[in-house]
Amino acid sequence: MNILLLETFFTGSHKKWAEEFKRFSKHEIEILSLSGHHWKWRMHGGAVSLAQLQPKVKPDLILATDMIDLNLYLSLTRKCSHNIPNAIYFHENQLNYPWSPADADVKLQRDNHYAFINYASALAADHVFFNSQYHFDAFLNELPKFLKAFPDNNNLETVETIRKKSSVLHLGMDLEKLDEHKPAKIEKPNRAVILWNHRWEYDKNPERFFNSLFELQEHGIDFRLVVLGENYEKRPKIFDEAKEKLADKILHFGYAETFDEYCKWLWTADLLPVTSTQDFFGGSIVEAMYCNVVPFLPKRLAYPEHIPAQFHSTFFYEEEDFTAKLQRRIMDVKYIRVMDTKQYARKYDWSNLISVYDNEMQKLID
Repeated sequence: MNILLLETFFTGSHKKWAEEFKRFSKHEIEILSLSGHHWKWRMHGGAVSLAQLQPKVKPDLILATDMIDLNLYLSLTRKCSHNIPNAIYFHENQLNYPWSPADADVKLQRDNHYAFINYASALAADHVFFNSQYHFDAFLNELPKFLKAFPDNNNLETVETIRKKSSVLHLGMDLEKLDEHKPAKIEKPNRAVILWNHRWEYDKNPERFFNSLFELQEHGIDFRLVVLGENYEKRPKIFDEAKEKLADKILHFGYAETFDEYCKWLWTADLLPVTSTQDFFGGSIVEAMYCNVVPFLPKRLAYPEHIPAQFHSTFFYEEEDFTAKLQRRIMDVKYIRVMDTKQYARKYDWSNLISVYDNEMQKLID
């Protein structure tokens, strides 16, 4: 079976997922892609650019991801794609994604168009995949409200149309690669090592994360800190403040230049407090869990899917108890270090998911 995978934002987790799916799948997968820049322009114009590229082999299935206008792509390639089954995989969506307060499109009321591209693409697709049950529910539950905001012909019946052809296909990850890069000897400090391994952006709520650490420091609670993740020129100011205020606690602060270095710090860390306001899956959290970094999670977003319900009291916090409960976790470092969180993350490894992916793709053309 030949699959044509369309990715207009080929970077980060999108790129990793596409390349790994191609590597592990029994199907032949050809990737047509554009660089991961200018996300708004990719959603508008990416389909036009990819439509100019000719696949090497006629596909049996077209699989797009959420950063493309699928309707536009199918219309521009209709001479060769009109009888080919297609599907779309949602890593995220612009209907539920929290907008940056600094984005001018919100003030100018131009922000609905990107969500409409996601909606129309889902409507056009033969099948819709979401990377978590939370994502599935969030998108389809918000969609009626979104459509009602338009003046007439709201087409609310299309929500059920999309629901009936949608399913959850969790993110596949090459987690076993983390074992291959595990240091021969892991040297843990005497104090608990707190980890940040997300993008340095507003939707990860770094203010809540670092302000809690500032408070704990003022109360005399000692810990060590590793800050990883992609950082940008326009990163939140709190990162610079944290680098100065927590200087005597920092083991590493900045992007890990090699995968070896990234793995070293994951295997060194003890505790991952998560404060994000958006996460449709949480790949960085799953990676940390696989390295037995104990997550400290809010009871929302996709996180409850990662851990069996009977253990939620151990790994989840109520919003008002975040700092106090984090302090207790830091003080319980010996207990933290014998916990096995790898067992919960392992289900997302491609060794467990690739047959599911391959079977789902096969069903679309049978």
